Amino acid sequence: MPFTTSTSWGALLVNLGTPDAPRIPEVRRYLAEFLSDPDVIDIPAPARWLLLHLVILPFRPRRSAEAYEKIWLPEGSPLLVHGKALAAQVRERLGPSRPVALAMRYGRPSIASGLRALAEQGVRRVVVLPLYPQYAHATTRSTVERVRREAVLLRPEPDLRFIGAFHDAPEFIGSFEAVGRPILEAFRPDHVLLSYHGLPERQVIKADPTGAHCLKAADCCERFREANPDCYRGQCFATSRALAEALELERWSVSFQSRLGRDRWIAPFTDRAVLDLAARGVRRLAVLCPAFVADCLETLEEIGIRARASFLAVGGEAFTLVPSLNSHPRWADAVAGLIRREIGAG
Repeated sequence: MPFTTSTSWGALLVNLGTPDAPRIPEVRRYLAEFLSDPDVIDIPAPARWLLLHLVILPFRPRRSAEAYEKIWLPEGSPLLVHGKALAAQVRERLGPSRPVALAMRYGRPSIASGLRALAEQGVRRVVVLPLYPQYAHATTRSTVERVRREAVLLRPEPDLRFIGAFHDAPEFIGSFEAVGRPILEAFRPDHVLLSYHGLPERQVIKADPTGAHCLKAADCCERFREANPDCYRGQCFATSRALAEALELERWSVSFQSRLGRDRWIAPFTDRAVLDLAARGVRRLAVLCPAFVADCLETLEEIGIRARASFLAVGGEAFTLVPSLNSHPRWADAVAGLIRREIGAG
């Protein structure tokens, strides 16, 4: 049954998560929660435990803490700072009778605390927006399942409505255009690289219900196949085509970042792409990260610091990272619009 304007409802915005501080104990605690999720490291539980406790947690927290320290804001984690600002702007647009809460799939504020905050304000129906433009088991599905598990613990249990992937939604594409166009026009890049978070190939293949399409050909993601609408890589390419058209890009390409471990990950890889572009004569490189709606470790440190240094070290002359949507007014308008449309109140 559709929501009505008389129904007591609210919205829960959910992003992936962040440690509480750029220190080893807090980062270790965050990584332990994040990487214990079987949707993230989708291998048998005993093997996942051994990998996490014998390989990852003894070493990675120190490196990650050093990386977080480089991008930490005076107010805290960029992901959380931008998330709070976005929630405040969406709340303002929806009005005081329509509460909005922010939550993280891992870390704080938790999904449980977000749902409780809404319940304490009398909310009985919740529109949930996982802030991941492209669908993946490791992000969207994991978040949806966690929200459902936490919701059943509340009395009364709230009714839930989920907003799905918005990879090519006009509101999303228009928001990135509003952020990116003035920067690209001022920077005048030779090439624009659209970098997305990577996934192991097996996780992408899992989303293919037929088993007959995913990664079967080099150009399998250049157009959407109705048989596999939830293909993460396919949605990334669809986002890229829409952004390239909106931004009137002439020279652009797609890549995937943040590989972990020895599994086969979807390609091409961002760290190699920036080197290849420099070798091909690109001197002014701009990078957009349309898998992230808020700047975070993966955008600010991995791209803004490391990829920049790599590109300049091999002959590149200028590099710019286009900021993410963060709490840009156009994006706040878009999120409020997505929520209104879902509840039928717009």
